[in-house]
Amino acid sequence: MQLIGHIALAVDSGLFILIWMVQLVVYPSFLFYTKKSLHDWHTVYTPRITAVVGPLMILQFIVSAIRLYLDMNWFSVLYLFLVLSAWLITFLIFIPIHERIQRGEYHSLHLQKLVKLNWMRTVLWSALLVLEVFLLGAK
Repeated sequence: MQLIGHIALAVDSGLFILIWMVQLVVYPSFLFYTKKSLHDWHTVYTPRITAVVGPLMILQFIVSAIRLYLDMNWFSVLYLFLVLSAWLITFLIFIPIHERIQRGEYHSLHLQKLVKLNWMRTVLWSALLVLEVFLLGAK
């Protein structure tokens, strides 16, 4: 079970760093692009960021499922709930926004909304790291 905790800490740390960079640097920078240059950059950015975020999210889900299976307690249930919340928000809110950007069907309000709504994922992935550190510190 300790190995799972260390894997979770590595994954949660990676997502924590990544989401804060996206929140403070990447998404706000979208407002400074022209529509054409954002489309061009977005075409390059999206598969690259997916190659980093996708495996981390999948691994985080696997870790949360293993934890729940091995030891169902308040922590494992809360952890899985937060992970699933991040997945739902990503698939229901952020992927459609990115698809709109890719199609060029957006204006600056959509980009501002992207930054504002991303605080939900920033808080979720930050909370997951805090929970993991708390759990490892309590052992």
